[in-house]
Amino acid sequence: MVNKTQATYILSSTGVDKKTTVSFKRWLKHFFYLSNSKYYFSKQDRIDIAQAIQSAEQGHVGEIQVVIESYIPSNAAYFQNTTMRARQLFAELGVWDTEYNSGVLLYVNLCERQVDIVFDRGIKKTTDPRTWQNICQSVIQQMKNKAYKVAITYGVEQIGKTLNHHYSSIEPLDANNELSDDPMIL
Repeated sequence: MVNKTQATYILSSTGVDKKTTVSFKRWLKHFFYLSNSKYYFSKQDRIDIAQAIQSAEQGHVGEIQVVIESYIPSNAAYFQNTTMRARQLFAELGVWDTEYNSGVLLYVNLCERQVDIVFDRGIKKTTDPRTWQNICQSVIQQMKNKAYKVAITYGVEQIGKTLNHHYSSIEPLDANNELSDDPMIL
């Protein structure tokens, strides 16, 4: 598993990574959460999000992965909050394993209405945490207005702008897309 202190940095919509404890209340909330992701994101919405990711990855070496999860699986919800789940997915999906250490995970949990951004060590060195916090807050605000696709595409566009600002001077060796542009809906 990826060591957070050496490889990744995580920001959530509630602030910098906080300690979490086991929670029966959180487990119940996620266990009984009924969500149909197709209600939130149609097939066309997924295509639009993928196109936003492709567009946001142009002009820099950064890689963006979007994961939208209805709820944390019940076997993990007792022990994990959304921040821990985002960190787990960052490692499992290999977002940390990009050539320039420039992977970013935009994690959205619909049950909690939380947004977490996990980014690799190469990005931590060159960016300001307030930038990422503002992106999280903007996505959350748009989700409150039930503009789910707009929220995700806005978040992706802002991440792309941030990466472009900090990585535009690095020329990629090839136009290799290391991570899938399709959003993962769990």
